[in-house]
Amino acid sequence: MGFFDFLTENIAIDLGTANTLVIHKDKVVVDSPSIVARDRITGKIIAAGKEAALMQGKTHKDIQTIRPLKDGVIADFEASEQMLTMFIKEIPALKKKLFTPSLLMVICIPSGITEVEMRAVKESAERVNGKEVYLIHEPMAAAIGIGVDIKQPKGNMIVDIGGGTTEIAVIALGGIVSDKSVKVAGDGFTADIVYYMRTQHNLYIGERTAEKIKIQIGAATEDLENPPENMEVQGRDLLTGKPKQVEISYREIAKAIDKSILRIEDAVMETLSETPPELAADIYNTGIYLAGGGSMLKGLDKRLSQKTDLPVFIAEDPLRAVVRGTGICLKNIDAYKSVLKK
Repeated sequence: MGFFDFLTENIAIDLGTANTLVIHKDKVVVDSPSIVARDRITGKIIAAGKEAALMQGKTHKDIQTIRPLKDGVIADFEASEQMLTMFIKEIPALKKKLFTPSLLMVICIPSGITEVEMRAVKESAERVNGKEVYLIHEPMAAAIGIGVDIKQPKGNMIVDIGGGTTEIAVIALGGIVSDKSVKVAGDGFTADIVYYMRTQHNLYIGERTAEKIKIQIGAATEDLENPPENMEVQGRDLLTGKPKQVEISYREIAKAIDKSILRIEDAVMETLSETPPELAADIYNTGIYLAGGGSMLKGLDKRLSQKTDLPVFIAEDPLRAVVRGTGICLKNIDAYKSVLKK
């Protein structure tokens, strides 16, 4: 241990398209939407996270809300950097310090990411005082977070449905054997709902309303055992321009997002077809693990189970499975060196 080690803080970050989570000293200290509000005139970021999310769809021409990450990768370099800086400053233990300590970071990235995109994540982290930056693939972090022993010579299949991408991976011996990354996930479901409301009800709704619909009555199948109640949705009538309210059921939402779920199903089947036979035998016994916010869609586990004829399990706290796994890697960096990329 070096003399300056007390000046270094260790943090784990799940830099997601929809939400960013930060772990410091085994605790989730930041859990905020990945969104910033920027002043168009000065170019300054005026809010990030929850505060910026409240402004979404309600800004005037001088304020713009941006989601710096698209499909799991950095789309707006500057905004993502400023967002990270603001989130790091929110960490309670770092607020008390007189100067910003250098940081040892473990950040998770989608498995289908390119070298260039990987470098963008690293550079962003280094600019916010990252002294040592390690990257880990999302499905790997999700597997560790769920509690799977990834180093065993045994196959496990993880499906991580995030905001921008769905990551599907078969993991064995601490490595990814076969994987697929599809750009259909939570954001895609939200866009489907907006489109459905426009075409079927002539109702124009914003992203935040669509997100609310997805969380409250979003379903992957039209025959749920405990169906949620119908929901009242307000928006703007496309024909008259007046504000209007309609009532919708979970069956309509299941119809609206059906195509997106079909694409996820196809990707799961494709990954299974590329899996070596010995590992396929293991997956037959262990089943498929679901993680990420998208896995909370009602009836999705049942639908995937019918499609694959395999048992499907949802992680305990699916939203935090990835960041939990990233946090475990941070704590035991030496033990997980093989799965971390530097």
